[in-house]
Amino acid sequence: MRLIKYTHACVRIEHDGQVLVIDPGTWSEDEAFAGAGAVLVTHEHADHIDVDRIAAAAAADPQLRVYAPDPVAAQLAERGAAVVTVAVGDTVTAAGLPVEVVGGLHAEIYEGLPGCANVGFVVAGDVYHPGDSFFVPSQQVRTLLLPTSGPWFTMAGALDFVRAVKPQRAYSIHDAMLSERGLGNVDRWVEWKGDTEYARIDLGASVTLA
Repeated sequence: MRLIKYTHACVRIEHDGQVLVIDPGTWSEDEAFAGAGAVLVTHEHADHIDVDRIAAAAAADPQLRVYAPDPVAAQLAERGAAVVTVAVGDTVTAAGLPVEVVGGLHAEIYEGLPGCANVGFVVAGDVYHPGDSFFVPSQQVRTLLLPTSGPWFTMAGALDFVRAVKPQRAYSIHDAMLSERGLGNVDRWVEWKGDTEYARIDLGASVTLA
């Protein structure tokens, strides 16, 4: 599989000629959608889903399938997108890859807010995208997409999360809110205390997951 990093929480997975996109929010680049056969959405916030662009992509390609929790699925269905509603415990096939749905709730920011659904996706038993959460899945994963900024984020929480998941490698996501200095500071902490191989993928760059 080839994993390409786009702005913030958006990643693109290419495998056997098929394309799967996860969390293409309003900050994501248009090229993330090119040739996509399926889109996974973890939750309803705009930095993870661009409703207008997904609706436009679905109109341009009726074969495109979107997998999302309520109320995201209902919102997209109203715009004419072909949506599969997913919940924790489901397993679906998206762009030819098996995807397990885990998690449940968005991490708390303050006083119980935002209190919305947030699912995570384990793709091909290998790549775990947690959305806005530090939920630890029961299954072992080799590749963790690690949130490294956000209003709900703490450095201690991120380090505990990496150590609990125990991936072979971790790559930064959810990082658009940090300056270059901030990115470097987070990277040093994860490299020092994360107990795993860690890297930040440059915007538009890719890694091959063997």
